[in-house]
Amino acid sequence: MSNSARPDLDDDTPRKKPKKGQQVATWIMMGMLIVGLGGFGATSFSGSIVSIGSVGGLSISTRDYSRALQQEMASFSQQLGGAQISPSEAVALGIDQRALSMLVTRTALDAEAARLGLSIGDGAVAEHIRRSPAFSGITGGFDRETYAFTLRQNGWTEADYETSQRRDASRELLQGAIAGGVVAPQAMVDAFYHYIGERRSLSTIRLSEADLIAALAEADEADLQAWYDANIADFTKPQSKRIGYVALLPEDIAADQPVDEAALRATYDARIAEYVQPERRLVERLVFPDQAAADAAKARLDAGESFETLVTERGLELVDIDMGDISEAELGAAGAAVFASAEGAVVAGESALGPALYRVNGLLPGENVSFEEARAELAAESQAEAARREIADKVDHIDDLLAGGADLEELVAEAGMTYATLDHVPGAQGGEGIAGYAAFRTAADAAQAGDFPEAILLDDGGVAALRFIEDVPAAPIPFAEVRDQVAEAFAANQLKTALAARAIEIKSAVEGGASLGTQGIVDQTPEIARSGTVPDAPQALVTAAFEMQPGELRVIEEGDFVAVVQLNAVTPAAETGPDAEALKASIAAQIQQALAGDLFDAYATALINATPMNIDQNAISAVNTSLQ
Repeated sequence: MSNSARPDLDDDTPRKKPKKGQQVATWIMMGMLIVGLGGFGATSFSGSIVSIGSVGGLSISTRDYSRALQQEMASFSQQLGGAQISPSEAVALGIDQRALSMLVTRTALDAEAARLGLSIGDGAVAEHIRRSPAFSGITGGFDRETYAFTLRQNGWTEADYETSQRRDASRELLQGAIAGGVVAPQAMVDAFYHYIGERRSLSTIRLSEADLIAALAEADEADLQAWYDANIADFTKPQSKRIGYVALLPEDIAADQPVDEAALRATYDARIAEYVQPERRLVERLVFPDQAAADAAKARLDAGESFETLVTERGLELVDIDMGDISEAELGAAGAAVFASAEGAVVAGESALGPALYRVNGLLPGENVSFEEARAELAAESQAEAARREIADKVDHIDDLLAGGADLEELVAEAGMTYATLDHVPGAQGGEGIAGYAAFRTAADAAQAGDFPEAILLDDGGVAALRFIEDVPAAPIPFAEVRDQVAEAFAANQLKTALAARAIEIKSAVEGGASLGTQGIVDQTPEIARSGTVPDAPQALVTAAFEMQPGELRVIEEGDFVAVVQLNAVTPAAETGPDAEALKASIAAQIQQALAGDLFDAYATALINATPMNIDQNAISAVNTSLQ
C-alpha cells in the first residue's frame, strides 16, 4: 500500500487514559503476543543489504527472505518431532532454495496481478486488519496501539504490512480467476465412481494342516542341519557393540519399600469402579427407520434369514453396528430385554436412534473384587511408585559420581546399581531387559570408545549408565543353540509347501468340474468393496478378487496364509440413490481440486519462465550467514 493511500484504522471513539494497572496488563499481553508471533516475521538480519533481488520489477526484501527461510526451517523441524535444525543444515538440505522458490513464485504472481490491475480497496484491507486476532486489545477488539506495537516488534512498518496484505488479497483474486472455473469432467467422475463403487462376492477355502491328505514327515537331524546350513544368514548374530552398563530399576528395589495400609484402602475406595462392575453384554445394534421396517426384519430372522444379511442389505458391515461391551443401564429401554436373552439371541427394542434389533454376542459377568483381593495389586503399585521416588532422589548423586570420574563398577557400591554387559545391535528396536528401554538403546547406538558414561533416565523411572567395550563381529550361532528355531523354521516351510501344493490340487479339481464345497470348508464373503478387508486374510486376497472374472479361481499365498478363492459375482455401483449421489459429489470435488491445483501450478511455472528476474546470491548468502 502506498504511503498516500492508507486504510483508516483509527477508531473515532474518544479514548480514556488507561490506568497504571491496565497498562501493566497490556504490556504483559504484548509480551505473550510477541512470543506467539515468533513465526510472524521477527528476524535478526540488520545489515545494509535490503534486497536479495527482484522479480517482474518487484523487489524481494532481505526481511521477507529471512522470514520465509525461518518459517520453512520451523516447519521442517516440526516434521522431525521438534528437533531444531541450524541455518547451515537448512542450506545443506536445500530448504533455503525451497524458501526462495516460494518467494519467487509469490512475487511473480504479485507482479502479474499488478499488471492486470487486480487489487482491493483500502476499506477491505482495513477490515481484514481489524478482524485479525493478532491486533486485538485487552477488550477483544482491534486496538491501534497493539497493531503498531506488534508490527514494530516483528520488523514491519505499517505501510509495508498493509501493502503485503493488499498483495496477498490480489494474489488470491488471480488464483481464483485461474482455477475457479475448473469443472470435473463427468466421464472422469463416472469412471472413478464405477471403480470405487463396484462390489464383489467371494468364496474362500482357507487351508490349514488339517486339510492335508497326508501327514507331514518328521524331520531328522540331517534335515535340520541341511536347513541350518542353507539358511545360515537366519541364524547369524549381526555385528554388535559390547556394552558394559549399570542400572537401578524400580523393580529391583520395589519389594523393599514399605506399604501404608491406610493409603492402600484410600486408593481402593477412589478406584472402586475398577473393582466393582455390573454385568455387561457384547452387543450389535441394527437401527431401522421405523417400527414397521424393524418388525419386518425381525420376522425374516424368525423365518431363518441371517442377521448378517440384514446388515449387508443396509449397506453396513458388522463393525459399523458393534456397540462393544455395554451395561444394562447404557442400553436404556432395551436393556432389560437384552440382558434377559441368551448368547446369540436377537431381540427387538428401542434405541435413541429409533427401533432396532440387538444381537447378543457374549455374556460378561459382573465383578466384585474386595479390598483383600485387590490388596496385592495395589501394594505392588504403591511400592513401584515409592521405588521410582527413591531412584529420583539418587539421580543427582549418580550424576555427581560420574562427573567426578567414577567408573561404572564404583556405582555398584556407591549407588546400589547392578553391573552387566550385553551385545547391542545398533538400530535394533526393542529387546529383553535393559535393551527394552528406548533411551538406553539410543545411548548405546551413540556410544564410542573413550566416551565418558552419563546418567540415562529410563521411562519407568529407572536410571542407567553405560560404556563401550568393543566391537563384536557378525558370527553364526552354533547349531546346538538354535536347534529349536531351526526345527520350527523347517516345519513351517514344509507346511507352507504342502499347503500350496494342496491348494493347486483343489483349484485343478474345481476347474475340472468338482464343486468348491466338496473340497473343504468354504467361507462366504457376500459383498466387499475394493477398499474393504476380509477378516484374518491379507489384502492380497481382496486385490486378487478385483482382478478376477466371475467363476475364476486363484491360489492366494502370503506369509502363512494359503487359500483358494473363487469370484462369485460382480455387482456394479448403484447409479441412483442418496449414497450414490453423495459419493459422486465427493469424487467430483476431489477431481476439481486436483485439476485446479495442477492448472495453477502450470500457470505459475509458465509465468515465472516469462517474468524477468534478478537474484543476488551474495545477498542470500549474507542473510543465511546472519542467521547462524
